[in-house]
Amino acid sequence: MQDTPSRPGAGREDPQRWKALLFIALAQLMVVLDTTVINISLPSAQHDLGISSGNRPWVITAYSLAFGGLLLFGGRIADLAGRRRMFVIGLIGFAGASALGGAASGTATLLAARALQGVFGALLAPAALSLLAVTFSEPRERAKAFGIYGAVSGGGGALGLILGGALTQYLSWRWALYINIPFAAAGIVGAMTVIREPAERPPRSRLDLPGVLLATGGLVSLVLGFSRAETHGWRAHATVLPLVAAALLLAVFVVVESRVATPLLPLRVVTDRNCGGVYLSLGLSVIGMFGLFLFLTYYLQAVKGYTPVVTGLAFLPMILGMVTGSTQIGSRLMNVLPPRLLLGTGFLVSALGILLLTRLKAESPYAAVVLPAQVLLGLGMGTAFMPATSLATHRVLPRDAGVASAMVSTSQQVGGSIGTALLNTIASSSSHRWAARHLQQAEVLGKTGYADHAAVHGYAVASWWAVSILGVAALSALTLVNAPRQDTVPPATTATTGKRTGMTGMTDMTGTEKTAAQGGAFHG
Repeated sequence: MQDTPSRPGAGREDPQRWKALLFIALAQLMVVLDTTVINISLPSAQHDLGISSGNRPWVITAYSLAFGGLLLFGGRIADLAGRRRMFVIGLIGFAGASALGGAASGTATLLAARALQGVFGALLAPAALSLLAVTFSEPRERAKAFGIYGAVSGGGGALGLILGGALTQYLSWRWALYINIPFAAAGIVGAMTVIREPAERPPRSRLDLPGVLLATGGLVSLVLGFSRAETHGWRAHATVLPLVAAALLLAVFVVVESRVATPLLPLRVVTDRNCGGVYLSLGLSVIGMFGLFLFLTYYLQAVKGYTPVVTGLAFLPMILGMVTGSTQIGSRLMNVLPPRLLLGTGFLVSALGILLLTRLKAESPYAAVVLPAQVLLGLGMGTAFMPATSLATHRVLPRDAGVASAMVSTSQQVGGSIGTALLNTIASSSSHRWAARHLQQAEVLGKTGYADHAAVHGYAVASWWAVSILGVAALSALTLVNAPRQDTVPPATTATTGKRTGMTGMTDMTGTEKTAAQGGAFHG
């Protein structure tokens, strides 16, 4: 399939760019929804297919390993082979894998389908974000577009709880997978009709196979290690060995990338102060947020007794907060304030929301604690995520747009794995300590009430850790990110020298890239 140029002439914006945004956001929504929809439907799938307790976590882990391990590869392939092409391939593959999983008659088929979803998701997610980055160049339009994209990315996970609960409760767990097919079909139609790519692309180069193997092996080991920590404990060989392997493989990866001519991940992307600051602060913020997201799901269903559908509806304030923070605060202020202020303030507001959850009790009314916490968490994350995703790709060389987009997803994926394992471990150990110290309350509270109080105490302790991690995320953003507000940033290249301006850690552009930039095919 040939990628169609988006710009028929120099400096002209694609007239169908807003339609393209609709389909790009739809594809991103599908990927984000899938994560939480399958979580809600997993108990029903386990019962229907006879999945053992030992294999149950692999329904989630199979996807996480493939997705997290192949993101950098997917981003670089999009740069080399074409973003629109990989966008379509990712959609087709994701839909096919979803159909396979929905029709599964046994554990092996479902696990294989989940792994395939991860593979094609790793192709799709970087292609979608990099298409967005090269489609919108005018600062105000870019702010609005990334605000919508950020709202979809942030609120989609919580929306998946509502959709997953409704599908599982009223149809079947299989529809938690089948639901991806119409999303993918709409995205494919949009890609074929309205989504375009810049007319000029950097010359093709060889794929860095050693880098692919090292990065994939390192990231898979990292995600596996943290997944095992959640189930086996931090000192188990099943946890320690993958984490040690990840450290070694990623260290060798950095050395290799610094020496090869066409690296999988050019170190100029991560050593740039602003991009590196975004990746670090975004990863830390997801560590703090992801575990709490899981705790609230457990709290509302196991402790408060909410049904899956009611639990999903209980997350609506967070969704609305994320949409408001992304489209009404982040996008409106991105061209008024420096990004670091939006990032830092957003993470601190989110930390304040989680701070309210440290007061959580088994008998706490939803409206008194959970509701305001969700509103603050949603507003903060929406405000921060929007400029973060925009800044991470704003002044990246055209040839690096795909892999820079992949780094955004990688930081979130790794942060989510760490957050789930770390905060769950803290919550579990705190619950056990509370139960040991309060044995005399077992008779008073009853077996169920005693277990609920112990679990909620663990959630509250883990919340303190999440607040601290989000504080570090805010500090990282405020100290590392130094980009001015985005409507004042000079062009990424100059017509006379073709060099990057206003950034560090970037190399000169190639002749083809100069031509593309001067001809209006790419605007930072």
